[in-house]
Amino acid sequence: MQSILPLASLESKRSQIKGICFDIDDTFSSHGKLTAEAFQALWNLKQAGFKLIPVTGRPAGWCDMIARFWPVDGVVGENGAFSFYMSEGKRKRIDTLPAEEASRARSKLQSLKISIEKNFPGVSFASDQNYREYDLAVDFCEDVTPWPESEVERLVKFCESQGAIAKISSIHVNTWFGNYTKIEGIRYFLSQLKTELKLPEFEEFIYVGDSPNDEPMFHAFELSVGVANVKPFLPKLKSPPKFMTSSEAGAGFSELARFLQK
Repeated sequence: MQSILPLASLESKRSQIKGICFDIDDTFSSHGKLTAEAFQALWNLKQAGFKLIPVTGRPAGWCDMIARFWPVDGVVGENGAFSFYMSEGKRKRIDTLPAEEASRARSKLQSLKISIEKNFPGVSFASDQNYREYDLAVDFCEDVTPWPESEVERLVKFCESQGAIAKISSIHVNTWFGNYTKIEGIRYFLSQLKTELKLPEFEEFIYVGDSPNDEPMFHAFELSVGVANVKPFLPKLKSPPKFMTSSEAGAGFSELARFLQK
């Protein structure tokens, strides 16, 4: 595995960074809460002129609120399925999949849900599942007794055996149909809205994450940062982050924000 550098090693690249893409759970949030420090750090970045785009596994319902009320330029939700953003005071959206393909994917997802319930008795879907459009989020530690790691892995393999994509976050296994991940979602967002939202080039963004479902982003971004709580997942990552904060979760995000504004 490649060596991961401390944040200070990013100094020579700092001036080229114009935007931050970031995961939410356990990257921006801390133990399920947004701290005052992290939310203020987001506002500080916005006021300093950085473009800000959360890229999350969280549902459409959450993303509507985030686009409207957070100081961000857009949000990519459900691991790349769609993007919400504000333009001329109106909340707008773009979908990563063409409409016909998205409809087929949602239909297959209902069958997968039944299969998961049959093969994993007592399974609990995320408390925000009702607000999702394109994926199933199986809760393995957010609001339930934590699953054994072997059972989480068995679920991932089962979903993949049904033809679905499955990714492990810090709290859920997210599974869906459709050839996209977080990276396809953010690339599509940037390509479609670069001019309208005056966005920088892809190479001028940095990505911040904390878990295995961030691996495509760590791989694709020249500059990627893991908050310190990514450490337990590193043995599983073929493409780890290039840099790491010394602090975990929201405190790590705040650490990066201060570094970028030096």
